[in-house]
Amino acid sequence: MILMIITGLLCGAALGFVLQRGRFCLTGGFRDMYLAKDNRMFYALLLAIAIQSVGVYALIQFGLLQYEAGTFSWVAVVLGSFIFGIGIVLAGGCATGTWYRAAEGLIGSWIALIFYMITSAIMKSGVLLPANERLSSIQVHNNSIPATFGLNVWVFIVILVAIVAIIMIKEARKPKVVIPSLKPKKTGIAHLLFERRWHPFFTASLVGIIAIIAWPLSEATGRNAGLGVTTPSANIVQYLVIGDKSYLNWSVFLVLGIFVGSFIAAKASNEFRLRVPDVKTIVSSLFGGIFMGIGASLAGGCTIGNGLVSTAMMTWQGWISLTFMILGVWTASYFIFVRPRIKKQATAKQSVAPVSVH
Repeated sequence: MILMIITGLLCGAALGFVLQRGRFCLTGGFRDMYLAKDNRMFYALLLAIAIQSVGVYALIQFGLLQYEAGTFSWVAVVLGSFIFGIGIVLAGGCATGTWYRAAEGLIGSWIALIFYMITSAIMKSGVLLPANERLSSIQVHNNSIPATFGLNVWVFIVILVAIVAIIMIKEARKPKVVIPSLKPKKTGIAHLLFERRWHPFFTASLVGIIAIIAWPLSEATGRNAGLGVTTPSANIVQYLVIGDKSYLNWSVFLVLGIFVGSFIAAKASNEFRLRVPDVKTIVSSLFGGIFMGIGASLAGGCTIGNGLVSTAMMTWQGWISLTFMILGVWTASYFIFVRPRIKKQATAKQSVAPVSVH
């Protein structure tokens, strides 16, 4: 128990610290792909996936880990991932992003987080469990992409690494944009850790390394899995309501550690302050949290569980989930950002149109 608490909290704190300081927001990244044609955060995610894939499968190759891809609940994953994508736009952050933004003092993120946790618990053990199980029962027995094609997993890992390497080279050759910044107030390590802007690819590399480390740490406590956010978030609510200690596994302390690490990073970088949103944001955060809880529970994971971990393990669930998360984000972005702008522009044109004189 002590080992589980310590390693879970430390791993989570490291992840939370890195996410907060690197502003590793996949919601904004997926949204920017559509609105600003900026793919940099998506490329950063691919880098983290590639690093984790190489590291975890190396551990498996040396017999230090075991992994089974299991089955693929394709209907639940497709539907849930799309709903989750809509939810994270409404909430202003994905599941992990909501945890670290709550630690920065954003009340809107607290609202989204609370409803995300409650809804996840309802989906996993409450009145919505039958619907969740019914959709999840529609399965394909082979979830492994390599097994589907009868190829060694390293073929797909090499392809992914090659694609990421080409992207990194192209990005490195682009002209660097100088971002104005204030005069540093800190020096040395303090400046690097708490003040200097972190590059997305540097942040992604650290996320990938932490994701690798999470596997053996988790397995040492009897949980054979990597990073995860949705199930442990639901487990916290279930433990608080029922009091059953079986809900307290390594991943619960991981997500609590994410909050702690993010809070430390936010305080040290002077980015922590309580911010109360307006009524519109409160309502949006509330519904965003509900959509996130429903979607992630159906899909069997969020941007971390499916988008980072299951993709690295070369599963159909991971890559198809990631695709439909992005489509969900783009759909919500159209109705929330693009469509109102188009209507506003059309109204403006009508108001300045010349009036005909008869």
